[in-house]
Amino acid sequence: MTADAPSPSRLQHAARIVLGAALVYAGISHLTWSRTDFLAQVPGWVPLDADLVVVLSGIVEIALGLSLIVLVRYRVPLGWIAAAFFVAVFPGNLSQYVDGDAAFGLDSDAARAIRLVFQPVLVAWALWSTGAWSAWRTGRSRPTP
Repeated sequence: MTADAPSPSRLQHAARIVLGAALVYAGISHLTWSRTDFLAQVPGWVPLDADLVVVLSGIVEIALGLSLIVLVRYRVPLGWIAAAFFVAVFPGNLSQYVDGDAAFGLDSDAARAIRLVFQPVLVAWALWSTGAWSAWRTGRSRPTP
């Protein structure tokens, strides 16, 4: 699946591992010590039980993080999946900002706004560290048959 993707640098490899580990850590925290804080991020308009959303998103984060670490062969599609995940959870971060919820020690609008700005950084990190962005650019630059 990654035959067209350029080989990642050592820095990209390390960044992918760190991102995967961070996702595993966050996923475990969804299921344990930070569960209440994550509940504050589930927007009221989500048509599911907030606790179920927290549990399911934690499971997804653990699976995605482990996949980023272990399934190197599939790093490019996993990069796109991770980027999509970070986009998908953005409404929760936005909801926390709009509602003024003080979860995770984010007790000011400025702190919550900084978190919003960091979300695109996570998307870029996922795409860069997995080589997904390079693979897409390479694929787009080839002439079509």
